[in-house]
Amino acid sequence: MAPRGRTLLLPLAAATVLVASTIFLFAAAGARWRPADTGLPVPPHAFSAAAVPVTATASSNTTTGGRKELSFLDENGRPDDPGSSSGAAGCDPPGAAVRVFMYDMPPEFHFGLLGWSPPSPDSVWPDLSTPPPRYPGGLNQQHSVEYWLTLDLLSSSSAPCGPAVRVADSRDADLVFVPFFASLSYNRHSRPVPPEKVARDKALQEKLVRYLSARPEWKRYGGADHVIVAHHPNSLLHARGPLSPAVFVLSDFGRYHPRVASLEKDVIAPYKHMAKTFVNDSAGFDDRPTLLYFRGAIYRKEGGSIRQELYYMLKDEKDVYFSFGSVQDHGASKASQGMHSSKFCLNIAGDTPSSNRLFDAIMLLKRVS
Repeated sequence: MAPRGRTLLLPLAAATVLVASTIFLFAAAGARWRPADTGLPVPPHAFSAAAVPVTATASSNTTTGGRKELSFLDENGRPDDPGSSSGAAGCDPPGAAVRVFMYDMPPEFHFGLLGWSPPSPDSVWPDLSTPPPRYPGGLNQQHSVEYWLTLDLLSSSSAPCGPAVRVADSRDADLVFVPFFASLSYNRHSRPVPPEKVARDKALQEKLVRYLSARPEWKRYGGADHVIVAHHPNSLLHARGPLSPAVFVLSDFGRYHPRVASLEKDVIAPYKHMAKTFVNDSAGFDDRPTLLYFRGAIYRKEGGSIRQELYYMLKDEKDVYFSFGSVQDHGASKASQGMHSSKFCLNIAGDTPSSNRLFDAIMLLKRVS
């Protein structure tokens, strides 16, 4: 294989393995999240960085001897295992399956979007010996891959050691991770707020392109070994073209030109599931009274018009629940109960080809149609 082909294949294969491993972590973690639960994209080589997030990082302003442990976090961002030992030995980067260099980018690209302010001008990352800034709840969570993966890499230098370890020198790395919270930036700042003339999200994307194009790490392979998470279908809209040589971690290819994103170089990552898991559930397939279940927006544009057709076809059928629903009025809880009571859960294209319903169904041990 030509050197260029090998350069492109390595990060793609590595990121694919990482995403696949995270799917299994979703199922194993149940209703609790760990720092890697929704972090999926990034590092190279055969590794599954989802394999346990852990201790706190040696951030840019922390010495090697000052690493502190970050135990697993519960859904409220609090340590789930306060008794875990804090004196574990550091991880060995040369022995890691994948070595990842992560840019120490200004906080405005990542945790600054969550309202975090660095305690000093030299600080770039929050102190992970305490709970990190929380990611917004609700539907924001389904695209929170960027956040969890960044926490994973920040904590990867200390035991228990996962297959991916962050390194300080980009020359020692297999992959370069770009810690830009693109989905959060879109969700919160995609529209200008007076007196702004340009939306903050667009301004950050333009600044990101300038930042990366000036870096020697980007110039080395033209960005082919970089990993950028843009899980929300509308995120990174203004920077996709200039940054297209990188490996994108996406929810689907529905809103990307094939010259910008494709299976040849990019990775499709799971959504963070929204449905609640049921503990000690012994209900069998035949115990579920509903045959088909769908709750959500029915009238959609583009490829989602199939929802409307199926609604009129199925709404009066016996043992079929097909109804409008939204996140308001406890929509997520109602959907969890409804999916749990059904034999099959419909996962129908809406405005985009994919949705978190597929992963909700998997978490509820459903059969997906």
